[in-house]
Amino acid sequence: MVKNKTKIRKIAINTGGGDAPGLNAVIRAVVVSALNKGYECFGIRDGYNGLMTPGDYPEGGLIPLTRRSVRGITHLGGTILGTTNKGNPTKYPTMGPDGKMYEKDRSDELVAAFKKNGIDALVALGGDGSLGIANVLAEKGIRAIGVPKTIDNDLDKTVITFGFDTAVSFATECLDRLHSTAEAHRRVMVVEVMGRYAGWIALNAGVSGNADAILIPEIPYDINKIAAALKERPKRGKHYAIVVVAEGAKPRGGAVSVVSKELGRAEKLGGAGERVARDLEPLVGKECRTVVLGHLLRGGSPTTFDRLISLRFGAAAVRALEEGYSGVMVALDPPTVRYVPLKDATSRMKVVPLDCDTIMTARDLGISFGD
Repeated sequence: MVKNKTKIRKIAINTGGGDAPGLNAVIRAVVVSALNKGYECFGIRDGYNGLMTPGDYPEGGLIPLTRRSVRGITHLGGTILGTTNKGNPTKYPTMGPDGKMYEKDRSDELVAAFKKNGIDALVALGGDGSLGIANVLAEKGIRAIGVPKTIDNDLDKTVITFGFDTAVSFATECLDRLHSTAEAHRRVMVVEVMGRYAGWIALNAGVSGNADAILIPEIPYDINKIAAALKERPKRGKHYAIVVVAEGAKPRGGAVSVVSKELGRAEKLGGAGERVARDLEPLVGKECRTVVLGHLLRGGSPTTFDRLISLRFGAAAVRALEEGYSGVMVALDPPTVRYVPLKDATSRMKVVPLDCDTIMTARDLGISFGD
């Protein structure tokens, strides 16, 4: 962790990667806290695009943020600044002289844009990809503070990320609704949720929503074992089943379902639920239907919990700058928020520990993981 006591006058805020409930609450907390300390605040449009391609924004890629502009946004989903998971400045899609696209490191250009616009510090809201970029900028001399955002909850060094609680709460509500229709038709409902290569959403929603099987990336599954577990249900008077599948789940000896991979962005996952339903139906002798919650998990108003930690994170980010920190992420370490190096927070993915209490609870309740 680096400390820099150079006076700050102008702070920029950006939101990168997938959107998550709570982004606007963080923005409001950063702006109000910063203004109370005498700093100016500006928002970068669409990740770093507002600085990288300012000509794309007739109204300006860098917009002033005032008390008026952040008034009444705490409860809103999305982000007033816009976001993108394309155009990573360290791997920027660029056309070469041969007409082919390749990845180019344009981070030095971005640093120059910060200096040209007189920005003294950055508060970056994002997941591992976005905060990895923030770490690169910090290493190049930009004073940067990261705020952990991802519905996947897969960022290391923080107990939880904002957006996760809202996603799990909505997924659980969907499972509650699916129980009645699954029971009415005596079907198996396979519900695919986001989470990429970590099973936090599937696990927490699955246990809370009384699923019969939960398939997560951390535990490769055997479809025959899932089928055997589900075929025991009718013997106990239950003639339907709910199976929750993380998008990164994979069969034992198989691979994750990848839809596409584009330059400058992470691969797109999808199809895990459909694969499970297709393989499961002939084994259980019941109709299997697939429900993909997808981007529904990203939208809507943040829960009370997510609003609170978003406001806490935003205010803590400004305190970190005031105290001279750079290259750190604010992290929840109950009952406090502390600062951890961005490099440590983004060096590895936080996956579900196989011996965690939630998995043990699920097993005690008879929930199958297909292992």
